[in-house]
Amino acid sequence: MSSVAVIDYGMGNLHSIAKALQHADLSVEVRVVSDAASILQADRVVFPGVGAMRDCMQALNGLGLVDVIREAAASKPFLGICLGMQALLSNSAENNSVTCLDIIPGQVLHFSPTLTDETGQVLKIPHMGWNQVHQHPHPLWANIPQDSRFYFVHSYFVQPDDADVTAATTDYPAPFTCALARKNLFAVQFHPEKSQTAGLQLLKNFLQWDGSV
Repeated sequence: MSSVAVIDYGMGNLHSIAKALQHADLSVEVRVVSDAASILQADRVVFPGVGAMRDCMQALNGLGLVDVIREAAASKPFLGICLGMQALLSNSAENNSVTCLDIIPGQVLHFSPTLTDETGQVLKIPHMGWNQVHQHPHPLWANIPQDSRFYFVHSYFVQPDDADVTAATTDYPAPFTCALARKNLFAVQFHPEKSQTAGLQLLKNFLQWDGSV
């Protein structure tokens, strides 16, 4: 039986993502784990998270998981979600600058508090709710219609150094990167576990993905 490790470092609703993964593919064994051996032994790895980047990196360092995540992200199908995507970048502007995992070179930036839509109305921060996702070609978008809506909750967004790793964009109001892809790694800013049919399809695609593009 194929296995997927959901990394538990004390941040995020892991019951929700674990339940969604199991629902997406009943043939897969879903394990919520926090030790290096279980993460590295799994066939696939999911790195979720919510909250503050400083707390995230402190937790990962405290559990000795920084190098484990780097190894998993380089060696097997790997999915980052929300804060788990942002942590893959080099640095975050949150908490007056936090050094992240530096797996994907780039920065995590805060939405401007003066963002306005086309009518001049100020947009709320955090960006929260359903928004269209414009896909770039990748196996994890299989059977998901272009510009499907996914559920977002975030005040920060990623800006990778290499535009070629952008796997999707969302407008708020200008386009920003909401999905990253590089080799066996895929990461999303939105919450697939809260995104109903499209989100479950993405998780199913991940659970069946061999890491090739």
